Amino acid sequence: MGKVLLADDHDLVRETIAAYLRQTGLHEVHPVEGLNAAQDALRAESFDLVLLDYRMPGMEAFDGLRLIRRAFPDVPVALISGAASPEVARQAMGFGASGFLPKTLAPDELIRAVDRLVAGGTFLPDEAVARMSFSLTPREVEVVRGIAAGYSNKEIARELGVQEVTVKLHVKTLSRKLEARNRTHAAMRARDLGLV
Repeated sequence: MGKVLLADDHDLVRETIAAYLRQTGLHEVHPVEGLNAAQDALRAESFDLVLLDYRMPGMEAFDGLRLIRRAFPDVPVALISGAASPEVARQAMGFGASGFLPKTLAPDELIRAVDRLVAGGTFLPDEAVARMSFSLTPREVEVVRGIAAGYSNKEIARELGVQEVTVKLHVKTLSRKLEARNRTHAAMRARDLGLV
């Protein structure tokens, strides 16, 4: 049986999700109203999973997710959201989330996702996984693999049979897609996402 902490600032949503999870009898659910209440609960007792609403106060720019992950590194955290893109799901995983659950999931899918997360797995909706896999073009993947291998733009260009300026354009584009500060960061992000 999993012990789940559910933080959502909308009473109806919070109670509905809690009811879905309780109906299986597999999970003990502790609903709280927000990020501060979630932190208090985590300090007071241990949980197998934390579900945080992506849009509640304190969660801006994944601040809440990062805060909980830093303070309680042993507890898996997943975000729940009413309307967020696959890109947001990918970013959440990059910041240490174990999962991203749209509030549009059917009750049985929600239960399966929570079961998987409580068991130590990860969960992403199918469309987010598809977007993550195909966000870079095959050529951009080749370039980022070259960067990860330690090659200069000139060496990558020679290897791929293209102009150095072309490689520079690919580096710029893939850095934007991976939200990387520089080429080294791009290589690290690509490695984290399993692209290299």
